Amino acid sequence: MNFKNFSEAPLLVIDPSISLVDYLPIDISKSNSELENFDISSSIEWSNYIENYLSKKNAKVAFGGYLEVRDIYARSSYFKSQNFENERNIHLGIDFWCLENTSVLSVLDGEIHSFKNNKNHGDYGPTIIIKHQFKETVFYSLYGHLTISSIKNLELGQKVKRGEVIGFLGDASINGDYAPHLHFQLIKDLQGNFGDYPGVCSLNELAFYKENCPNPNDLLKLKI
Repeated sequence: MNFKNFSEAPLLVIDPSISLVDYLPIDISKSNSELENFDISSSIEWSNYIENYLSKKNAKVAFGGYLEVRDIYARSSYFKSQNFENERNIHLGIDFWCLENTSVLSVLDGEIHSFKNNKNHGDYGPTIIIKHQFKETVFYSLYGHLTISSIKNLELGQKVKRGEVIGFLGDASINGDYAPHLHFQLIKDLQGNFGDYPGVCSLNELAFYKENCPNPNDLLKLKI
């Protein structure tokens, strides 16, 4: 499936009142030397870094991260491995770093497939997965790091429309201990998962996940 064909215009996944001119690409890969200057295990320091980055650039949303190799996951045993090639540190979605309680939108028409509060340290926290169908093809979009209220009144199979508000961004106390942000990911085959799907993979798994989780920007069309 070619996700670039869904729309000629950019598709939104957060608050539509934020203009795309206020979006700014960000690099939080292990190659970014700026990240060596603070404690990556601290969500407070992460929040300060993001806020300062946006303030200096006069922007409201920092985005990016597809297939980015990141050191931040090393703080959690949930991702850590003694074997470098098995360590889960390659990011499979796009992150949108902005203010907590920012509204989150369904990227396309679909229905609620599943939802769950993923509570591991460094995990998604409250998460929604939406099922989409285009002709005979089924695929999924995942929205992680939400508020608890975002998943309280949902029903499986509930219909949602493109651009409909489905939730809000949570803070560090609920979102896996991160600065507030949305993790947005496309998934072809959920492999039986419910309310959860790996958002980070290891080098050994990269070929499979790169195919199963295509670049969300093919759909979103953000200027990087």
